[in-house]
Parts: sequence; C-alpha cells; structure tokens
Amino acid sequence: MAIDLSGQVVAVTGASSGIGEATAIACARAGAAVALAARRVDRIQALAERITQEGGRALAVETDVGEESQARAFVERTHSELGRLDVLVNNAGVMLLGPIENAPTEEWRRMIHANVFGVLYCTHAALPLMRAQGSGHIVNVSSVAGRIASAGSGVYNLTKFGVGAFSESLRQEAVGLGVRVTLVEPGAVATELPGHNRPEVIAQMEKRFQGVTPLAAEDIANAVLYAIDQPASVSVNEVLIRPSGQQG
Repeated sequence: MAIDLSGQVVAVTGASSGIGEATAIACARAGAAVALAARRVDRIQALAERITQEGGRALAVETDVGEESQARAFVERTHSELGRLDVLVNNAGVMLLGPIENAPTEEWRRMIHANVFGVLYCTHAALPLMRAQGSGHIVNVSSVAGRIASAGSGVYNLTKFGVGAFSESLRQEAVGLGVRVTLVEPGAVATELPGHNRPEVIAQMEKRFQGVTPLAAEDIANAVLYAIDQPASVSVNEVLIRPSGQQG
C-alpha cells in the first residue's frame, strides 16, 4: 500500500543533495508539504520548484544548521509558513576522514558544527512546537560510523556516536510529549559526501570499498518513510542499513 503523508509537514536539513534531497522528494510525492534547508540556496530553490511543478508544496530556506539562529529560523519558518511541523529530518552533515595525527583541525570543527550542533539546534527549536501540537517525529540521520569506530575516521566517529547517544536520550525524554525519535544509520551510499575529502583520503576510501555496490540515496529515503509512516503506537527507534556487500 502506498504511503500517504497528506496533511503532514516534513522539514529536511541538508536537502541540497543526496539523502536529504531524496527524502524531500519522497515525502513530497507521498503528499507532505516539505521545508528544505541547506547552505546552497540555488540547489534547494531548484528542488522546491521541481516539487511544486510535480504538484507538491515546498519551502526553501537558506540555512547553516550549525548556526543556532539560522537553525531556529528554519524550524520556526517551517511551522509558521506551512502551518505545523510533523517530522524533522536532521540529515545535514559532513564526513571528512583521515588520521588524527596531523589532521587539519578545521575539518574537525566543520564536522562538529554540522553533525552535532546542527542536530542539537534544530531539535531544540522543534521540540516546543511538537509539544504544543501533541505529536511529532524527529529522524536523525547518523551512520554505521556511529556504531563501529575505525582508524582514519576518529572525529567523524565521535560526531556520529554522539548523535546516537543524543537520540536515545531524546527518545526517552520525548515519550511524554507524544514525539517519536528514529536513528537512521546508513552504510556506504552513493552521494557527494565522500568527494569532499582530501585526494589521499578518497583514494583510501575507494580501495576500502572496492567491489561494493553502494546504496542509492533513495534507499535511505525509503527507510525514513517507513519509520514515519508507522501508526502512532509504533516507534521505529533505529534503522541500520548497509549495502549487501559491505562488511564493516
């Protein structure tokens, strides 16, 4: 049976490409109004136009989620302009890998800015709105790297393990608000994310995943839709999804 999100409003961060873009499209096609956050405003404006042309409703808001004022403005504009906030998908993130020794520490700051503060600030802004309406769903997109630490991804591991711990604490607190929490942990996915790394790191990643067919962004979007489509009495707390050929 087709998923029907008619009447719902879904806010997606990191919507300019990859998992965020695919999730926004999937939710819009299921009938939801969608709010799109990203720094690349041209990308989300084009996506909003595409969704509108397909008969959907979309709001594009230029946002750096690691800046508290911008994260709050995105969430509050979603609520005020689209009328409510049913689902927040905290998807925005950065993956910059490499050894800890001699690492460019600016890469660490970029990851903590987006992967940690982005999730915290958007969630902090969304909770009072969801409390007031007596329902809501927060989906935090983490990574298999939030379960398994490995050499060469120490600080990325730190951010994603943190998202996992935060999500479980949030889940326990949010039960009394009628708000569900889902942690989605993808393995290798064909997105732009790996390409933001230094050339030597990209070469190592290609070697590590040689012969592995990565997931498509749409595969993760489908997992998100599955979680948010469950009846109110069902809370899908965690989804770990890897390519069939991925070992770690």
